[in-house]
Amino acid sequence: MNYQSINPNDGKLLKSFEHLSSAQLEKALANAESCFQTWKHTSYAERAAILAKAAALMHAHVDDFAKLATLEMGKRIDEARGEVKFSADILAYYAKNAQAFLAPTQLHPKVGEAHMESSPIGVLFCVEPWNFPYYQLARVAGPQLMAGNVLVVKHAGCVPQCAIAFEKLLIDAGAPVGAYTNLLISHAQSEHVIDDPRIKGVALTGSVAAGRSIAARAGQNLKKSSMELGGSDAFIVLEDADLEKTIPWAVWGRMYNGGQTCCAAKRFIVLDSIADKFLAKFQAALQALKPGDPMDEKTTHGPLSTEAALVQLLKQVDSAVAHGARLLMGGKRMERPGAFMETTILADIKPDNPAFRDEFFGPVVSFFRVKDEAAAIALANDSDFGLGGSVWTQDVARGKRVAGAVDTGMMFVNNIDWSDAELPFGGIKYSGYGRELGNMGIQEFVNKKLVRTGHFDAPA
Repeated sequence: MNYQSINPNDGKLLKSFEHLSSAQLEKALANAESCFQTWKHTSYAERAAILAKAAALMHAHVDDFAKLATLEMGKRIDEARGEVKFSADILAYYAKNAQAFLAPTQLHPKVGEAHMESSPIGVLFCVEPWNFPYYQLARVAGPQLMAGNVLVVKHAGCVPQCAIAFEKLLIDAGAPVGAYTNLLISHAQSEHVIDDPRIKGVALTGSVAAGRSIAARAGQNLKKSSMELGGSDAFIVLEDADLEKTIPWAVWGRMYNGGQTCCAAKRFIVLDSIADKFLAKFQAALQALKPGDPMDEKTTHGPLSTEAALVQLLKQVDSAVAHGARLLMGGKRMERPGAFMETTILADIKPDNPAFRDEFFGPVVSFFRVKDEAAAIALANDSDFGLGGSVWTQDVARGKRVAGAVDTGMMFVNNIDWSDAELPFGGIKYSGYGRELGNMGIQEFVNKKLVRTGHFDAPA
């Protein structure tokens, strides 16, 4: 598969790119390794100046970056602008905080002195997805470049222009050649990169299948890896939820980014006493969304990222219905050009239905009624995934209690606002391992070295 920009709003090919040759790939890896030997010795201040400049450039050219994302993967333009600003904020956040995050930590042994110090490990290989074509890059580039590592990055095949634009951003900001390198490479070439002894760590955001493959390859090479994979997040509505506030979050939680978000609300678990009222309001709100060109700010329902993504989602919905699920609304392709799907609600999904376990990456709601709080928690936990989730109640203490009982990497009470550079992001189970963002994100690929000093005699 070559790298292709295809506008999902109309299906037209914008541009295509060839894979790197073996010689070009070798040159990129050699440049990265050479750069690391210098970059690891630069000061935090020198690194921060480059990252802060990159952040400023992103803020100064929000529309240019945003329009590219909308053209390549169909993100609605206002959401694309938000992603660009957040990506810039992540770069600025690490430029400001990295030195403090990685400062030596004093320990207190019984005899002598000891501390932990942090140092970069080398060239990292990052495999990133299309759904947030800048944010996914910023959340590895910000912390890891500031930590003193360098990156070679394979971005998704459908967003090559975004990938190239992000590399150019860092070069324009003053990053040396080799500090951040975009690789237009095949899956087979990716395996070669993981095997290369110059690569010291591997980070992936993507599907469970991709995670299994990449993590296994990294493991065979005894290389540290982090995996941010799929999700099937529960949206738990308790009987005392304020629906005037909950419904807008339900719509946003499922439909943000066309529903193509790992930590989107996907399984709506609603207590029976409020289920009919919630469903009526939720359905009406979803039906009010207006499909259209994602470049048009009046559009509230954009296309899926690719034709293949649409076909896959339609197959999943058809399979769910064939296995007994009830289709409450939608379920079909929209009769218009581009990769548009109707907003869809599936109910009566039994545990033997593939839809009970699957992740729906698009505008498909899985709706469940439960009798009480305990049943809601049990259903939320009956998932192969464990990325995020939310609980909605006017009793905050109760919300925190439910949040504590759900097995995920992230839980939100009366919001789903994960977009803060200070908040660690990641999951458990099939949702992967490791954390990005916050203080934890910069710790993933550094050597935590113990240094102990003392003048004391050897044991007899």
